[in-house]
Formats: sequence, C-alpha cells, structure tokens
Amino acid sequence: MVFPVVGGNESKGYEISNSLRFNRGDNPKLEFTPSSVGNRRTFTFSFWIKRAANFGNTQYIFYTDNNGSGSTDFLFYLTDNNQFSVGFLSGSQKYLITNRVLRDPSAWYHIVVAVDTTQATASNRIKVYINGVQETSFGTDQRSDLSQDTQLDFSRQAVHRISGYSTSSSPLDAYLTEFHAIDGTAKAQTDFGEFDDNGVWIPKKYTGTYGTNGFFLQFKQTGTSANSSGIGADTSGNDHHFTPSNLAALDVTEDTCTNNFATLNAVLADGQFNTSELSEGNTFYNEGQGNNGAGQPTATFAFNSGKWYWEVQVPSEQNNRAIGFCRMDRVGIDQPPQLHGTGFTATNSVVGINLQDDTIDQVDNAGTHTQHASGLTGMSNNDIFGVAVNLDDGNFQFYRNGSTYGSSYSLSNLSEWQEHGAVPCASGKSYQAYRFNFGNPAFSISSGNSDGKYGNFEYAVPSGYYAICTKRLAEFG
Repeated sequence: MVFPVVGGNESKGYEISNSLRFNRGDNPKLEFTPSSVGNRRTFTFSFWIKRAANFGNTQYIFYTDNNGSGSTDFLFYLTDNNQFSVGFLSGSQKYLITNRVLRDPSAWYHIVVAVDTTQATASNRIKVYINGVQETSFGTDQRSDLSQDTQLDFSRQAVHRISGYSTSSSPLDAYLTEFHAIDGTAKAQTDFGEFDDNGVWIPKKYTGTYGTNGFFLQFKQTGTSANSSGIGADTSGNDHHFTPSNLAALDVTEDTCTNNFATLNAVLADGQFNTSELSEGNTFYNEGQGNNGAGQPTATFAFNSGKWYWEVQVPSEQNNRAIGFCRMDRVGIDQPPQLHGTGFTATNSVVGINLQDDTIDQVDNAGTHTQHASGLTGMSNNDIFGVAVNLDDGNFQFYRNGSTYGSSYSLSNLSEWQEHGAVPCASGKSYQAYRFNFGNPAFSISSGNSDGKYGNFEYAVPSGYYAICTKRLAEFG
C-alpha cells in the first residue's frame, strides 16, 4: 500500500540487515560464470525486491548470457507493464507472464521461481510464488512449449547476470536482498518465508543446501572485487562470488523487507513530477529533465504521531525551492502543496523552509499563511537540512548542517495533522534537485549517526527522534 500511516509490521523473527540498491542510470550489474556445469533441469530462485522508479520500462532481474552458443535461455524480469515474467528457450523466446502487477514503491515483494523440467505436467515445470502464494493467473503462459527434461542455461558455463539483459540494456531500478539460487532442487516458497500472526508474509532463514552452482547473496560487504569481502559475496559456502560493476559501498543499504525505509513516491506523479526525475532508489529527485512545472516529490510513508527526523541535501543554490512536510490528505488535491516562491505560495496544509526567501513558513488548509522566521542565513551548495517533527505535541525544528535553523515552532490545527498524517515533501521548479535521506542515504556520509539503533545520517539525530522506517513506526508511530 502506498502511503502507509503509523507504521507497518515490526518483524519479530529472522532479521535481514542489508539490501543492494540498483540505480538504473548507472547500468549496475553483478556477474558470475560457473566453472563447471550443474543441474540445468531443476533449480530454484528466491529473492526480495523493492521497486524504485522507471515504471513502464523493462527491467531484467536475472539473465544467463551465453552469447547464443547452444542457447536454451533462462531469465526473469519486470515487464514494461509492471508484470513479473520468466523467459525460457531460445530462438523464438517463450514466456510465463503474470497478470499480477508489481508497482508499489513502498512495498517489498518476495518472489520464488521454482523450475523442474523433469515434471510430466507442463504447468509444474515452472512455478512462480509472490508473497507466499503461487501465481495461477497469467496473461501469457507458454510452459506447454517447454519440453520435458529440457536443459536451461542456469548452472551452465555462461555469464549469470543480476540486473540487465546484456552488458548495457534494461538494468534494474530496485533494491534486492536475500538472493538465493538453489542448484538441483525445486523448492517450495515455505523454505524461505512464512505468514506471521497478522497474515503478513515474512522471511525465514533457509536451512537447506545449494548444490553445485547455487549461491546466496546477502549484500553485507562493500568491496568491489569478486571475493568474500565484495558486494557480490556468496555466503552459501560455495564461494561463487559475483563481480560488481557500477556499484559502490553507498549502494549497500539498511532498507530491507524486515525494516523498510521511506523513499520518494514513484507512483504519485503528474504532468509536473514524473518518475524519470527519480533515481538512486527513489532518494534523489532531480527536476533536470527540461520540466518547468512545479514538481512535488513526496515520501512513501506518513505518520500521525511520534517524533521523526530526516535530512535533505541540496546540491546547488537555486531559487524556487523548499523542503518540509505537508498533510497527507492534501497531497494530489487540485495541485501539489507548493512550498516555494516569493510569499510562500502554498494552497494546502504545508510547512517548510522557503529557500528562495530564507524563511520558515506554514500554510493551513484554509490558506492562512504564517511566517515563523525570516532573514535566515542563505543556503550554500550541498547544504544538508534536517527536519524534526513531533506530532505528539506539534513542535517542529529545522536544521542546517547540524545547527538549528530558526527556532522550534508549533503546528496550527495539530489535531487535523494527527488525524490525517504528515508526509515529508519538497518542491521546486526549473532544474531543482534534492537528495533525501530517511536513514538510507545515497550520498556520502562522513560521520555516520543512527537514531540510536537504525539509519545512517550525517548529523546527530535529535534526542528521542527516529528514522522513518517500519521498525520505528511500529514502535513509536
């Protein structure tokens, strides 16, 4: 669900600490070539994925690249219609494509692909499970063209690639974690996950074997070599380490299916703000696409109680920009809640720093404008602004490079904010850019501060305030 308020479910069992952020514009990939042949008829993939931007563009998750030599393809990807697809065979490619679409940028999806071409029944030769449920509704189902005992290209001496169809086409724009490949066994989804007491599908520790060419990628390391210290380290015990390309330590994040961090919302887009302006796992908004409208990036998570903190780096000093938060029920009504411009030309319930006029302003739902501060120090390139919001008592405080920016102020109509929820946002026009950090930064952090347990911030988090992630929302939201 987009825009969850007051948190999600706090995972109580098997915890996953890291994911890997794939930024499509960088053409990121991980590659490994087996040194021997394994079982090409029976195998399983299990992984968790959280989509970012570039919805409507084909994105390959896994592909076996054999340069056409004896090709019996095996691959899976997200279609340009946001469906999940498995591709197989060569020459005339065949597909299994779900009717289900995966287009929620706030959600982690668990996907299992179990292959066993030795099965006599064609529909049993490839099975797909999403969030613990076997998919049975397909827009395209060509499994009957997959002959019994066909050998596919997984576990062959060919390049096994995560992200991208080839070395430069259709890479991922997403987060991945818990990436298993099991050589020799078609596993059930219950080997990797289970339903909790609330009926939510959650991960559990896999305890089976991996076979000859199986692997397990946890993305806990940050090196750029194909070894146990690398981003693509295989922790299955097989040491099938992947070589990373166009991936760096910053791409290893704490955003996982057991602690989901806020990002910018790729679904909430209009003619002025579109998903092509998002990158770095939906943490970087860059209205540098020639769009002169007043774009309004808004976070995927909102809150209606508790004390919350986030940071926004502003790469360059420009006019017509502001950062802050708005009331969630006003998002997308008439026009985005605008924060920028001389006189702070907002029309909805919104609070923010007007970086054009160096003021802190608030506009309530009736259009009443309150200027809390003026004449503040103007911004410089790469300033990092902190935002601390307390929806228990209505106080809010802005920071600039770790120092208070203005004073602590109080929200008007606090009960309405508590009823409807507040959501982080920013606005600007004509080539504006923001790097958001909800605790999962995509820009360099020199000091490294958590909220006491979670997140990674440049500056110390105010006492009692928390990163916007499902662990903290479940505890304090």
